[in-house]
Amino acid sequence: MRSYNLFQLKGVEGLCCAVPEASTVPPFIGAGRWTFGGKLDGASQPPLDFDDRAADTAVRFNGFYLFQTMDRRFIG
Repeated sequence: MRSYNLFQLKGVEGLCCAVPEASTVPPFIGAGRWTFGGKLDGASQPPLDFDDRAADTAVRFNGFYLFQTMDRRFIG
């Protein structure tokens, strides 16, 4: 699995955006509505609802991967 920076949308429980660590963060993340939620890499356990194959596809087309999680470790 590649390494990602994880961001969480304030006010919407469980909505996350994973951005590859080597990529530029999308402009909508910097608008103050998202918070940094940590890093996902080979050493950390991804959220239960994180789909690595879907993430690869989304990143190829969009540069980021949006997903909803119910994993309490990642709900801010």
